[in-house]
Amino acid sequence: MAVPVLTGRRRRGSMARRQRMGLLFVAPAVLLVLGMFVLPIIVTAVMSFYDWSLLGERRFVGLANYRRLTGDDSFWHSLGFTTVYTVIVTAALLVVGFALASAVRHRRRGVGLLRTAFVMPVVIGFATASYLTLWLLDDRIGIVPDLLRRTGLADGNVSVFSSYPSALTVVVLLVVWKTVGLTMLLLMTGMQAISKDFYEAAQVDGARRIRVFFSITLPLLRPTVGLVLILTVIGSYLAFDQFFILTQGGPDNSTIPVVYLIYRAGFIDFNLGYSAAMSIALMVILLILTSIQLLLVRTREDS
Repeated sequence: MAVPVLTGRRRRGSMARRQRMGLLFVAPAVLLVLGMFVLPIIVTAVMSFYDWSLLGERRFVGLANYRRLTGDDSFWHSLGFTTVYTVIVTAALLVVGFALASAVRHRRRGVGLLRTAFVMPVVIGFATASYLTLWLLDDRIGIVPDLLRRTGLADGNVSVFSSYPSALTVVVLLVVWKTVGLTMLLLMTGMQAISKDFYEAAQVDGARRIRVFFSITLPLLRPTVGLVLILTVIGSYLAFDQFFILTQGGPDNSTIPVVYLIYRAGFIDFNLGYSAAMSIALMVILLILTSIQLLLVRTREDS
């Protein structure tokens, strides 16, 4: 009877060793997450309760920064603009992404080259893409305005960043060009995973393409669309480089996203405490939006 007891102890000892080894392998990743994400959030949250100057002076003020935030018109205006920008970018990426994914989902001659061409801008940084756009469209150094003046098609200033609609349009087009490749790739992968039996049955029933899309493709792509929405919404609310380089918040402070406002508060006004409070508020907003999107996706999947 002693042998089974020893065997059981050996098994438990072996499992314990495996668990310790597993924890040992996971530990570096846990430490990285704590160091790169959790610790900065904690430090930012602590800073938000202080009147903390970039010059080193700090004084505990409790919830004063958050009370100031609720009555700050510039913050709410910036949040409203960021929301409008997010809605436009999300809608544009979904429409263009679906169109491109539908066009390149099947293996045909030349499709691989098209896929590569659409995905390549994704690897370019927003700063690089923004400077490239500035080099093309800026009234002072841009190639396009200079060409228009030389050919007589335009006189004087040709600035696309001098008005709110044109400035926002340029930024949206830049973002769509740079990121639509990832959206296309995710949607295309989801489309390829849908069984052909559904489409063959729809053909037998004589369903039109638009009905097939809304009755078969879109419902079966809900998890993928949910992922695209989460990535796009978070990325849009965290937009900074393209506005900092292209519009610098203009014209008349009409294109200031929340992250740009956080940057101004911290590194121009030297008020790190208020900047931290805005950062925490933005994080809470993103957590709420992401939770709502995940809840909607799960509810639709269950139904």
